Formats: sequence, structure tokens, C-alpha cells
Amino acid sequence: MMTSPVSAVPAAPSDRALAHFSAAFEYETDCADVHAAFEGGHPDFVLFDVRGPALYAAGHVPGALNMPHAKLVEVKLRDYPMDTLFVVYCAGPHCNGAHRGAARLAGLGRPVKLMIGGVRGWVDEGYALVKDGGA
Repeated sequence: MMTSPVSAVPAAPSDRALAHFSAAFEYETDCADVHAAFEGGHPDFVLFDVRGPALYAAGHVPGALNMPHAKLVEVKLRDYPMDTLFVVYCAGPHCNGAHRGAARLAGLGRPVKLMIGGVRGWVDEGYALVKDGGA
């Protein structure tokens, strides 16, 4: 019997798969969890939209601050305690801006998670974006 491209490389043993998938929660959160935190009125993190100002102005997650990934430097973060959790997002899974932002924050010794899905995921979940000057 022929194998498919899916099974050509065997799946990892269950113990390794469990470790891998469980560890992902240390690095990622999703749109529903971010939305729930803001809806509950007590987000315990700072949400950064790491895209450029024009894309941010065209539509961003409510509560997000615009901080392009290239501008993530210590001087811009000095007002945040070192243990502040940052969550970053960009356009979506086709964009690596959030990964770049997360790497920069981690390199500065800051706790960080990536919001998987980004703007595309947010919209796909049925949540509204805000534009500069209103909804």
C-alpha cells in the first residue's frame, strides 16, 4: 500500500507530541482568549499591533497599541515593568511580523506571546476591528 504525503513521515510518539503541543501555550494565545480578556475588562497584558501605522489606522483589534516590530526597543518599553506580558499580532498567518516582534521582545528579556491568526483570525472569529477615529 502506498503512503500519502501526510503519513510519509511518521507522527511523533504521543509523549513528544504532548510536550510539543502543550509548550505552544507558553508562546501563543488566540483571538478568542484576547477578546475574552478585553470583554472581561481586566486584560493582564499589553496588546501590540506590530504592523505599520497605516495598516493599524485602517483596522486594528480594540485595545491594541500600535508598535511596529522594528520600533520595539528598550527605550519605547521603559514605562512598562519588566514582568509586563506583551501579546503581539500582525496581519495573519501569511505575515511574520508578529514573530519578528515577539523575537525582539524576548531578546529584550520581556515576556511575550503571539496572538495566532492576527487580524485575519480576529475577523474570521467574527470580532470587529476599530479604525482610527472610530469603529
